[in-house]
Amino acid sequence: MMKLSAITYLVRDYDEAVAWFVSVLGFVLIEDTDMGADKRWIIVSPELHGGTHLLLAKAVGLNQIDAIGNAAGGRVGFFLNTENFTQDHARMMAAGVEFKELPRHETYGTVAVFQDLYGNLWDLIEPKRGV
Repeated sequence: MMKLSAITYLVRDYDEAVAWFVSVLGFVLIEDTDMGADKRWIIVSPELHGGTHLLLAKAVGLNQIDAIGNAAGGRVGFFLNTENFTQDHARMMAAGVEFKELPRHETYGTVAVFQDLYGNLWDLIEPKRGV
């Protein structure tokens, strides 16, 4: 059996990215290891155990720097499931998260698109039960 354990997420600055994910989204800092030469191995996740993690990678070189905030070419690239959309949506708005639309109800659940600190688009989704 295989599972997707982590996705590389390009950042401008390690500390600003950790602060945003932990303070604003409520993610957990799983690991922050200094690798030397201004490189760190940083893992954040919406949950401590299980699920897919983000590996925060400081962009190096023009290609990587240009890709910050454009992980999916302008499309929603990340999908954050919640068990309580109303509560998490309110908490995120109070923390300054920019939602690009009002919450809407789809066949798969309640959803709203938000923008992260670099401009990547995310769906906050409360799936319908049984979906």
